[in-house]
Amino acid sequence: MPNKIKKQPHIVKGFSRFAHTYEQYNMIQAEVAKQLVSSLKEKYYSTVIDVGCGSGAVFKSLRECSIRFDRFIALDLSAEMLALHPSGANIIKECVDFSSDELLGEFVGDKDTLLLSSSALQWSTDLDRTLSALSRCAKRACFAIFTSGTFKTLHQNAGITSPIYSEQEVRAAIGNYYDATFVLHSYQLRFQDTKEMFRYIQKSGVSGGERRLGYSKMKRLMEEYPLDYLEFEVLFVEATAI
Repeated sequence: MPNKIKKQPHIVKGFSRFAHTYEQYNMIQAEVAKQLVSSLKEKYYSTVIDVGCGSGAVFKSLRECSIRFDRFIALDLSAEMLALHPSGANIIKECVDFSSDELLGEFVGDKDTLLLSSSALQWSTDLDRTLSALSRCAKRACFAIFTSGTFKTLHQNAGITSPIYSEQEVRAAIGNYYDATFVLHSYQLRFQDTKEMFRYIQKSGVSGGERRLGYSKMKRLMEEYPLDYLEFEVLFVEATAI
């Protein structure tokens, strides 16, 4: 699969800059994390590794579902987001580039380790390389990955392409390293007006820090956007490393 243009520095800036308001605007990410965790079949894991943990949506969902673990490893690109994540004696928080084989190599678990990632892997600069590294961290994994159908109408009206991978690209990359089952979910988030909508895009971090439209184009898009909601497309994956 061809590599995409490197965008990690922009992603870190995009999420970190609004870390203090993230909790107010991450409704979709929180819902995705709940859905991912609710699909888990067991109630105990020796270690849970959360890749792209953000402010702790997966951790909180595990607690709500009474899923136990001895150790929780929270990994994220943004130190500011990690600061918002719950802390504890059995929680290890590390600022890690999940595209780095070397850094991820430090977090190899045993047979009872579960690797989770919710709303993060779509920003990998090289998804194939990232999945190769993750498959060596834990045998079992569950992912929720936003795909290019997210903001579909917005991108079409703006005349730009999605900065994230398509469902087909994600499926193909995962198939190189895992036996997996896939379920595609669509979400809609409604707004009172387009101003509120674009404020959400800016402060939630879901744009990944991309600034692809100038002020005049953005203003026109706000005036002409035909929907009162944003579209989200998420691929849920249950996987076993090959």
